[in-house]
Amino acid sequence: MSVGFSRLLRGLVVGSAAACLTGGLLAAPQGAGGNPEAAKLTNPVQATPDSIAAGQAIYRRRCAPCHGADGTGGPPKEEFLKSASNLIDDKWDHGGTDGEIFSVIKNGIPPDLVMEGWGDRLSDTDIWNVVNFLRDLAKKGK
Repeated sequence: MSVGFSRLLRGLVVGSAAACLTGGLLAAPQGAGGNPEAAKLTNPVQATPDSIAAGQAIYRRRCAPCHGADGTGGPPKEEFLKSASNLIDDKWDHGGTDGEIFSVIKNGIPPDLVMEGWGDRLSDTDIWNVVNFLRDLAKKGK
């Protein structure tokens, strides 16, 4: 193996490991364990009754088919897929801050996009409304 190729290969391995350890960039979809950059985001949309209602409408249309109307998750649509996550329990597999939840909804969950990203179909305000609805749903579910 040539020295140049060896350095390139080592750089790719080290760079990939560093990206995994740091949770990736904010714009990148996040994996298990959360996203420290997304965790820094603060929700700019106040959790008003109007925001929660708007989030509920979006959730019912876009999220409930997988996560259930009550947010407790559900069986996968296809037998080879994982069950959809419970969104009202105390455990958030991909980070539990508003920013991390926003990032998951916007960007999806890699590597196999177990959940697809919705950033190309929902505005940032719509996604923040869903975050507000999920927070409200979790309070009521306990």
